[in-house]
Amino acid sequence: MEIYQLRTFIAVAQQGHLTQAAELLHLSQPAVTAQIKALEEEFGLPLFERFPGGVQLTEAGKLLQPDAEQILALARGMQNRAKALAGEPKGKVKIGTIGVPARLRLGSWLAHLRDRYPLISAQTTHGISVSVLNDVRKKVLDGGFYLGRNPYQNVTTLQLSEIGFCVALPPGMAGELVNADWKTLGKAPWLGLSQFTSLAEITLELWRSQNIAPKIVGEFDEEATLVELVKAGMGVAILAERTAKRFAADGSIALWRGGEIAVRVPLQFIYSADREQDPLIGMLKGSLKIEWDLL
Repeated sequence: MEIYQLRTFIAVAQQGHLTQAAELLHLSQPAVTAQIKALEEEFGLPLFERFPGGVQLTEAGKLLQPDAEQILALARGMQNRAKALAGEPKGKVKIGTIGVPARLRLGSWLAHLRDRYPLISAQTTHGISVSVLNDVRKKVLDGGFYLGRNPYQNVTTLQLSEIGFCVALPPGMAGELVNADWKTLGKAPWLGLSQFTSLAEITLELWRSQNIAPKIVGEFDEEATLVELVKAGMGVAILAERTAKRFAADGSIALWRGGEIAVRVPLQFIYSADREQDPLIGMLKGSLKIEWDLL
């Protein structure tokens, strides 16, 4: 029995699918199948039942899963302690970023991280919340920023703040919509959001919560583009509170109900749950807590 075999066993148990587990582990499906088969032969009993849609643990597999998780946790703990004994932390951290860097306090945070851990180098990859979440799950990224609610148990979140979003109106629609109810807002044209933007799911959730299905005008993927299109009178959109109020101040856009917050969304830092005790993750979290005054 090898540690890597137990890691594969846990991945298959969590994913319920050999192909998805293989993708997560960066292995081929035949390699994952061979490792599970080797464990089953060594233990002398089946660990999974196979179905057309995937696999699920047998009763024996369910009983053995906690033991496997404990062994892996002990192995990770040993690795982490060894790393801590190696002296000054060093290496590269890969961080996923979203939206506007200033909103993430990215500059001051990375500067603090550099000052505190001079042998740690940071590499950032800009994307959207969904892509950052997927890359953290696949361990392509060490961690990243995420806007919204995390649906995965194997990803841990550190909430940094909440971002409020306002409904932005073209000036030409303000007279009709500035104090409108949601039913009336739902009849107005709205700017559609590409799936490749962090605002897409937030906007859809807002519409669902208010039971509206607006007519969509186009599909756009950047907050700055939304601002320009609202200014031009194309339709209604949600904008981050700070952005919305900055442009409302010069009259180029109007705000529904004077800038009332339509929805609040958590801004979080995310990382793989099995790295909770990893010193590198601890460094990132510690410096973030200082930067965001969470201590």
